[in-house]
Amino acid sequence: MSSQHRVDYAVADRIATIAMNRPPVNAIDHPMIDAIHARLREADADENVRAIIITSALPGMFCGGMDLRMVAAGDAMDLRRFVYKFYIDTMNIQYALSKPTIVAVNGPARGAGMTLSITSDVILAADDIDLGYPEINIGVIPAIHYVHLPQQIGRNRAFELLFGGEPIPAAEAAALGIINHAVPRAQLIERAREMGELFAQKSPAIMALGRQSFMRANDLDYRRNVENQIETLCNVFETADSREALAAFLEKRAPQF
Repeated sequence: MSSQHRVDYAVADRIATIAMNRPPVNAIDHPMIDAIHARLREADADENVRAIIITSALPGMFCGGMDLRMVAAGDAMDLRRFVYKFYIDTMNIQYALSKPTIVAVNGPARGAGMTLSITSDVILAADDIDLGYPEINIGVIPAIHYVHLPQQIGRNRAFELLFGGEPIPAAEAAALGIINHAVPRAQLIERAREMGELFAQKSPAIMALGRQSFMRANDLDYRRNVENQIETLCNVFETADSREALAAFLEKRAPQF
């Protein structure tokens, strides 16, 4: 397995595995998302790869979200560049892939961890973890999820999760359709590989054409709507309340609004 800027990469039995590896919580920053993008493109260009798994190399932790210290310290233009890179570029790279992507969520997934998951094709999660959208608690908004989640589970339930900021158990997420399956932790990677092997058995040409057709059929202004939400997120980052909430979170105190 090779490593590049906090991301491990390996190919075996026609399946590429991209594993985030930035202790303690895989907080996503510029180098990490650049490495994930590079590995996605590498896997897509490799004729020996038929499916891609995204997971974490850290036991018990998938992704804690964006690197909030980077966010708190960044200026407006740098934050805008990062947000567009993370949300828009990740979405567009996934949109254009010719191979299916499977996310194996082996630990808590928060904020950006959920975003990384939903841009993929299939989401599996360990059944003893929880998932969540805590952005509202730290002075930001979950952007892409304003578009994505209501389509999955309905407007009212989505509003409760996105504006309440409370975590949701994996089994409940599966029942709602937020993820595909919640599976025993010990079986998670095995199940992800089984699904990858299932996809790998198909014609690569038909898979590529079919996936492209599927993505186009289900776009329905999705990406344009996401871009609108990302612009709002950038504006939120520039508010005094957002800065105060981020500072309070990092300083482990209650925010003063």
